[in-house]
Amino acid sequence: MRALRITLILVVILGGLFVAADRIAVYLAESKAADRIKSSQGLTSTPHVSIKGFPFLTQIAGKELDEVDVGVDGLTTDTGGGRSVRVTELDAQLHTVRISGNFSSATADRATGSAHISYADLSQAAGPGVTVGYDPAGGNQVKITGNLLGFNLSARSKVTIVNGDTIRMHAETIPGGSIPQWEEKVRERTDVDRKIEGLPQGMRLDTVVTDRDGIDVSVTGNNVALTG
Repeated sequence: MRALRITLILVVILGGLFVAADRIAVYLAESKAADRIKSSQGLTSTPHVSIKGFPFLTQIAGKELDEVDVGVDGLTTDTGGGRSVRVTELDAQLHTVRISGNFSSATADRATGSAHISYADLSQAAGPGVTVGYDPAGGNQVKITGNLLGFNLSARSKVTIVNGDTIRMHAETIPGGSIPQWEEKVRERTDVDRKIEGLPQGMRLDTVVTDRDGIDVSVTGNNVALTG
């Protein structure tokens, strides 16, 4: 009985050491992955990385992780022409992440997630003098206000996703459209296409929903390249 008790104690101790080593390995891997993603995607802030599943060491030995969650706050993406869009929050869940033989790159079989862009950041992306705000009428619209040629501007724009990488705001109607060239000038301010550069290869914007705080965009993808 004494030998059995000693054996059980040793099993518990060794099990605890394995768990401790496993958790330390996870922490180091998460930190390394965050640095690698930041570098490969050209981010200005370090993402939050959380590797799910236990034990981690057996997953890494098989070079396949069950799930990896990645979060980025304050992501600024270049939309071309000197314009940029700041994404307030981006959260992604990466499933079945396969790691290359030399651990230099990783690819997720499937990815889902969401991004949030505030109205303040949408207003900045629209350009000087234009404010984008919540439209209580709903219908996945935003309210565009501002001043153009000395006239107050107010219009409603529909928000959609185009080509899986572009957020489009398009006004359904333009008030005062009978004035020559007025509609064209107004649409230069109300109709906005902002391409979101820097998305990992294989990931795309899927749907968009407007709410009181801004717009929420769902993202999805297959065979998503995380690093490389």
